[in-house]
Amino acid sequence: MTTVQTWTGRQTRALRHALRMSIRDFAEHLGVSERTVSKWEAGRDAVRPRPEMQAALDTTLLRASGEAVSRFSAATGNEDVCPAGTTGGYRIQSHKFIPAYIGTAVANELVDLPQMEPRPHEWLDVSVMRVPHPDGLCMAHVFACGVVVLHLRQDLAPASLAEFAAWRYASYEGDLPWAAQQIERLLPKQPDSQTAMPEYVMSMYLLREPGCRREDLENAVRLLSLPSVLVNRHASPRPQPVSDHIEGRLLSEGFDHPSVESFGIPGVSVGFATWSGLAYHPLSPERALGVDELVSLEADVQMLWAYCRRIQRAVEDGRDPVVSPEFGWRFLRAAHSRLTTARAQETAQHCLMRQAAVTTSGLPERLTQAQAALREAETASGRVTV
Repeated sequence: MTTVQTWTGRQTRALRHALRMSIRDFAEHLGVSERTVSKWEAGRDAVRPRPEMQAALDTTLLRASGEAVSRFSAATGNEDVCPAGTTGGYRIQSHKFIPAYIGTAVANELVDLPQMEPRPHEWLDVSVMRVPHPDGLCMAHVFACGVVVLHLRQDLAPASLAEFAAWRYASYEGDLPWAAQQIERLLPKQPDSQTAMPEYVMSMYLLREPGCRREDLENAVRLLSLPSVLVNRHASPRPQPVSDHIEGRLLSEGFDHPSVESFGIPGVSVGFATWSGLAYHPLSPERALGVDELVSLEADVQMLWAYCRRIQRAVEDGRDPVVSPEFGWRFLRAAHSRLTTARAQETAQHCLMRQAAVTTSGLPERLTQAQAALREAETASGRVTV
């Protein structure tokens, strides 16, 4: 990853040439006049654009293709250009998904709250509302089948991946109690508090700015997808990050794990999925998957996981699972098909992401088991017809 500490007229000219843009196109891209760009370039090292333009130039370089960045670095001779992370570390956007089953009746009541807004969804009614959080932005996604998923986004700037991994473990201790409190606030009249008890936290991490060498980027994203390898979980009183030496070795040499599935596209993105969640870095943001696409899929996976867990728990307790007829085994069969079958309009990278996320989550097996349990219960009640 290449960044510039302070942009000058000489470097703006090198960036324009690296992008193969005319002065007019470059000016339109930045939202300034052609005259402004010409003055920058004529002033060379003596001219420094305003702070807001420095930020715009940073963004333009960040979104440039690998070939354009290479041309820019060659043209500037790497003067005043440094690897990202040598001064500021990493920038990571953490997305946590905390689901809980609340039942269809309660879900229908929540949808009528004035603060709820409908969210577009291809095959299920979903509504969302803001939930306050001291360190991030949280939205509650209420699905018509009776599951609520709290989606918590937090922006972080750790000095190392190991520091981030330790934060992940420490924060999880408070995530479930916090989520339970928020759901209880949403459902003040819920008669069975166990019904709305969240059981787990699933994460997705977007690597915004790598704090590592370009050649170590793929290993960095792989480590983000399985951050447990960067934490000493036996440390007391709480898990601690591994040493810089160990992290450096893992970054340079890499590591292999049978649960890691790749879904990146060469030149476009680097992405990995594991049982722990997803990790993603867009190499070419304009062509890579958007945040909304990643969030939407992960929210659906966690919703179905929690729904199947509710059915599994009933079976394990020796009871027949009881659900709303419209969300019975046929609903799960349709959901299974939607998550495991490619669509005609689906892009290759979206297909790879979906396959990796669904496979590593173990959801297909749970959907199959839940379908069988619901169908058996329906048959036993004498209501089933083929």
